[in-house]
Amino acid sequence: MILNDVAMITKEQIAGEYQVIQDEICTALEQLDGEAHFEQEIWQREGGGGGHTRIMQNGNIIEKGGVNFSAVHGQLSHNLKKALNVDQEDFFATGVSIVIHPNHPWVPIIHMNIRYFEMPSSVFGDKPVRWFGGGIDLTPHFVIEEDARFFHRQLKNSCDIYHHEFYPRFKTWADEYFCIKHRGETRGIGGIFFDRLAANDDLTWNDIFEFSKSIGRTFIPVYTELVNRNRHKPFTEQEQNWQYQRRSRYAEFNLVYDAGTKFGLETNGRVESILMSLPPQANWVYNFQPEPGSEEEKTMGLLRKGIDWAS
Repeated sequence: MILNDVAMITKEQIAGEYQVIQDEICTALEQLDGEAHFEQEIWQREGGGGGHTRIMQNGNIIEKGGVNFSAVHGQLSHNLKKALNVDQEDFFATGVSIVIHPNHPWVPIIHMNIRYFEMPSSVFGDKPVRWFGGGIDLTPHFVIEEDARFFHRQLKNSCDIYHHEFYPRFKTWADEYFCIKHRGETRGIGGIFFDRLAANDDLTWNDIFEFSKSIGRTFIPVYTELVNRNRHKPFTEQEQNWQYQRRSRYAEFNLVYDAGTKFGLETNGRVESILMSLPPQANWVYNFQPEPGSEEEKTMGLLRKGIDWAS
């Protein structure tokens, strides 16, 4: 059954469906912002393939947002072959990656990524290597507990449709992955993260592909709700300065730890597209200590692993 299922899904079909999701998300984000529009740049990768980079800037609520699609192929570097535990050089990878930086300190940063990777064979035999990966996570500048619970409950609902173990497993994975180890804090309130998800006794390739698309389509209703809850709140200069400081933590994670950034640079991807996740402005304040009892101190206390937001 799984072998037949594998034959039904091609990398071209996966890439085509991901492009549709990119189109849907861009249209919805333009409607949400109400002013700015995406600019598109079509690019080609020197080693094979290319993509569509779409960037929105200086909108009503979105200061900088990127919704990127890519479908690339070619040969892996020695370092990536070692990191992926494969002995073949030829690869194909496609995905959609999103990062939104709002201009409002009470509206959170959000990231979403869905991706597919394929190679003709592995060190384990002649069968093709293939898997899906991705996730969605939230980085509030100020953690609003009600919003955090809403976000995680929506992700749990999306996961539970496909497997009851997905949310607890992928939530824990996100907690571990989105940890800024050199700071001893998490990037935000987490979400879900998964990698190397493949067909097994419980799930066919079609199941996993549908799950991947479902996560992609969870993005818009969840983020629209969070933006509209907070976009009209007044804010102070102090709160905006805190937003810029939290953005610096986002930049640190992406430059030091983010696997997608490393993969893109190692495979000679387009640098502007890879680094579109960085915020337009970020501040590094030396040895900042939040005031006792402040919203900043409350947020710092919630940037840790293992919080059960979905209950």
